[in-house]
Amino acid sequence: MTDAFFTYRKNVLLAKSPSTQIEGVFAATTGRLVPEEQEALLQQWLEEGVGNLPASESVPAVRKVSVTLTSDWLEGSELLMTSLSDLNTSLEVTQCADQQHSELNALASSELQDHAVAELARLPSEEAVTAAGSAPWAAVVPQTDHQTAGCTDINVEVLNDDPAVLAWSLACDAETVPPVLPARPIQDAVPFYPVSTEVPYHEILWRDWEDLSVQPCVLEQVSKNTSLFEFRVMSYNILAQDLVEQGLDLYVHCHPDILNWNYRLPNLLQEIQHWDPDVLCLQEVQENHYWEQLEPTFKEMGFACFYKRRTGTKTDGCAVCYKHSRFQLISLSPIEYFRPGLDVLNRDNVGLVLLLQPVLPEGLGLKAVSPLCVANTHVLFNPRRGDIKLAQVALLLAEIDKIARTAEGSYYPVILCGDLNSVPDSPLYKFIRNGELSYHGMPAWKVSGQEDLSQQLYSRKLLAPLWPSSLGVTDKCQYVTLCQPKKPGRREYSRDFLLQFRYCDIACERPPQLVLLEGVTDAKPVASVREHSAVTAVLKRHNSLSFLDKQCSGVIQHGLNLTSVYSHFLPQRGRPEVTTMPMGLGATVDYIFYSAEPVENRAGERRRLYKDGALKLLGRLSLLSEDVLLMANGLPNPFCSSDHLCLLASFGLEISSL
Repeated sequence: MTDAFFTYRKNVLLAKSPSTQIEGVFAATTGRLVPEEQEALLQQWLEEGVGNLPASESVPAVRKVSVTLTSDWLEGSELLMTSLSDLNTSLEVTQCADQQHSELNALASSELQDHAVAELARLPSEEAVTAAGSAPWAAVVPQTDHQTAGCTDINVEVLNDDPAVLAWSLACDAETVPPVLPARPIQDAVPFYPVSTEVPYHEILWRDWEDLSVQPCVLEQVSKNTSLFEFRVMSYNILAQDLVEQGLDLYVHCHPDILNWNYRLPNLLQEIQHWDPDVLCLQEVQENHYWEQLEPTFKEMGFACFYKRRTGTKTDGCAVCYKHSRFQLISLSPIEYFRPGLDVLNRDNVGLVLLLQPVLPEGLGLKAVSPLCVANTHVLFNPRRGDIKLAQVALLLAEIDKIARTAEGSYYPVILCGDLNSVPDSPLYKFIRNGELSYHGMPAWKVSGQEDLSQQLYSRKLLAPLWPSSLGVTDKCQYVTLCQPKKPGRREYSRDFLLQFRYCDIACERPPQLVLLEGVTDAKPVASVREHSAVTAVLKRHNSLSFLDKQCSGVIQHGLNLTSVYSHFLPQRGRPEVTTMPMGLGATVDYIFYSAEPVENRAGERRRLYKDGALKLLGRLSLLSEDVLLMANGLPNPFCSSDHLCLLASFGLEISSL
C-alpha cells in the first residue's frame, strides 16, 4: 500500500514539479521509506492537491492499470504495454480518496506532460517505469525474457486521465514505436491484436478499379468499330449466419456485434448496390434469409433470382441473380453433387448453370450477340478429400458442356464463378485452367493445395478411374449421352455407313470361287433386324471398353478453354492476392473464370496461354494482400461483413451484324 502511495506521489511530481524539485525528492526517496516519511509525503500530496482542484471538476471513473518497474525502458526508450486481459489478473488495491483522484485529474496539462517526459530520462535506471493503458490506440508488444528479467510489478488504481500515464504514452514518438506494427500470422485461433474503433477501414481496405480496356485486343475491336455488350459480374461468398454461429471459434477476433446478421445484412447489400453488378453469383446464402430478405431486396433492385439449397440438412446454398433489363433466361440447370452409393460424390454441395441471352438496347438495328453461360458453385471445403472436389468440378463442367454447347459443336462464352476451396496453381486450379490433369496416384490432400499433409503416414490417394462409368460422365467431362465422335473425321461403322457400299462395283461382283446358290449367294446385301441388333450391341460394347480404357489412364480433360480474371499476385506490393482470411492466414479460394482463346505455347511451356476472344475482359476490382487485411483485424470486420472479399469483373461481348 505504501509503495502504491509512493508511486502516486511520483506521478504527481513528474507532472507538476520542476526538474530540481524532482531530483531532490527522488534523491531522498531512493531508499526504503519509513512509515513516518510515507505518511508525510501522503499528507503533503493531499494538501497540495486540494488547493489546486477546480470546484467544477468531476471525478472520472477509476480503472486498473499494471505498472512495471524495469531498467530496460530508459535504455531502449521503448513503451511496453500489456493487453487488457492482463489487467484482470492484477491484484486488488485499496482505492484512493476522491481528493486524490481529483488531484491527478487537475494536472492534465500538455506542457507539464512534456516536461515530465524530459525528466524521466534522468531517473535512476533501476526505477524506469512502464505502464499499460487501455487507450483504444494502444498496441500490444510482446515482452521478451530480457525485457522482463528482474522486474518488480506494482499494481495501482489510477484515473483514466492520469498525467503521468499520459506522459509515458506521449514519450513513444514515431521514432520509438512505428505507427503500424508488423503483422504476424495467427496460429490456433489466437486472437488478433486489438485495434481501434477509429481505424479508417475504408482507407485500409481501399480497392482500386483496374481498367483493362486498353489492352491491344480490345483496342483492336475499337479500331474495327466493333460494338461490345458490356456487363459486370460479381462473385461473393457472403457467409451464412448459421455457419457463423456453428463456428464461433473461427471469429474470436471479431466483436460480437459485427457478427450479428442485422449488422451484416445492410453492409452486404450496400456493397452489392455500390458496385452495381449485372450478374450476381452468391455462395453460402442461407435459405430463410434468401426467401425473406435477399430475394425481395434484389427484385426491387431489378434482379431476377434463382436459388439452389444444399442437399441434406444444410441450410445454405448458391444463388444466381441477373438484371432482367440486361439479360433474358434461356435455360436453367441446378446441380446436386450428392450421388447415393458413390463415396467420391457423397457430399451435399450444389451448383447452378444458366444460359442467358443479352438484351441489346433499341436502335442498334439488325444486330446480334451470343448467349452467355453463367455457372456458380461452392465446392467441398475438406482439404483431405481432393477426390471429391475433383469429381464435383467434373460434374459441373459436364453440365456446362451440355448447356453451353452449340449445334455446331463449339461453345457459347462461359463465365464460371464460385468458392472452389482450392488455391492458385493447385492441381484442381490447373485442371480448370489448362484443361487436363493426370491424377492417378496423387495424394488427395494435394488436389486443392489448402494444407500440406505430406507428413501423414497413411494418406488417401486418387486411383483411376476416379468415378464409375455408371455416373455417365466421360474422362472429357462430358455426358456419355451427349458425346460427339472422339476424333473429327473418324469413321463410325454403323449399319447406315456399311449400306453405303451395297451397290459399289466390288459389292456387285460375285467371286468366281463362290458356289452359285439361287436365293442365297445371288441375293443382294440386305441386313435383317437380328443382324442389326447384333452389330449395334458389338458397337456399344466397343465404345464402353474404349471409355473404360481412357478412364483407367488416370487423365481427365475438358475443352472449355477457361482462364482466370485475376492474376493472383499484386506486383505493386510484391505479395499474393487473397480472398479470405481463415484463422488469420490469407488464401485465395474464390475465382471468376471466363472463356478465352488458347494461343500456341512456347517449347516446353506447360501452362496454357490465352487471349481474349468473343468475350473480353475490360476491368476488375483489385484484391488485397494478407498484411493489409491483418491491419484491419482480418475478416469479417466492421467494414467487410463476410469472411471473403467480393470479386468483380467487367466484360464485353462482341455485337455482330445479322
